Amino acid sequence: MKRSAPAVAVLALALALTACGGSTGKSSGSASGSGSKVLGIVTITATDSNNAKVIKGAKAAAVAAGWSVKVVDAQGNADQANSAIRTFATQKVGMIFDLVFPVTSLGAGLAAARAAKIPVATWGGGSGDGVVMTTGNGAPFAEPSVEALLAAIGDSGKVLALTYRTGQVCRDREGILDKALASKPGIKVTKNEVNIPGFLQDGAKYANAWLAKNPKGSGKLAIWGCWEDPTLGAISALKQQKRTDVLTYGINGSSQAVKAVKDGDLTATVWEDGQKEGATMFTTTLEALKAGGSWTPKTVDVAGVLVSTDSVTQFLSEHPDAIS
Repeated sequence: MKRSAPAVAVLALALALTACGGSTGKSSGSASGSGSKVLGIVTITATDSNNAKVIKGAKAAAVAAGWSVKVVDAQGNADQANSAIRTFATQKVGMIFDLVFPVTSLGAGLAAARAAKIPVATWGGGSGDGVVMTTGNGAPFAEPSVEALLAAIGDSGKVLALTYRTGQVCRDREGILDKALASKPGIKVTKNEVNIPGFLQDGAKYANAWLAKNPKGSGKLAIWGCWEDPTLGAISALKQQKRTDVLTYGINGSSQAVKAVKDGDLTATVWEDGQKEGATMFTTTLEALKAGGSWTPKTVDVAGVLVSTDSVTQFLSEHPDAIS
């Protein structure tokens, strides 16, 4: 949550102005008007901390290069995302970023961007026609989280997986979980898909129902989120029921999640440097603009850091700002 999930993301984040193109999505910007040196960002949610970090990093890099930035929060709605991208294309902005929406759900928007000859970069949205770069923060970020879960639970147990299939990042991460569990027939998985907005409430709701079916003494139990915010919602249910027998996992490494690991509430998460990713998206897309027709689309792989109850102290000594 490029994300995202794990970040998660992740992402924490509030940005407001006017809706683009008649959409109900919320938008904010560092400048008004249009022009070739404007970066237009469409995010799947502005309430996830990691999405906010990506936006912050992209803004900082853009402003340093003399660009202005406009942001639209599409609130998990692909129609609003397409509307925002079409509006950016009409305004002839210099580049467009898609945060988390799969490119397969942005056909109308991407067609408008291609027609206007505006390069698009995606954060966990995948590659497509007109996309000059994407990040690899989907599946790779899931691997440390899934591996930690399986190492702890072994060959038998029960897992509640909190998913989100509207976002490409979560689709990819769920695929990694499925692949790993295919060789573990003794692990029973219950899947529930959360909404954006509403992921915290959904996480708590699904956890309550799952806990009712899996009381203490039911064997090894774990809750896994394709990013950690739904898991944080589930943790509120665990606390309310005074359940300490359930392991909890997330992805993205938001400050709330890292603090939850430090406090012993979240078993582990996978941290990503969203701010650096946002800056990299801008500099890479700027390179694509300069290269023109000679540019070859790129996937920028992202390495995650597993932050667990065993490693959080060392992690925070190296990344003290991760919990701020």
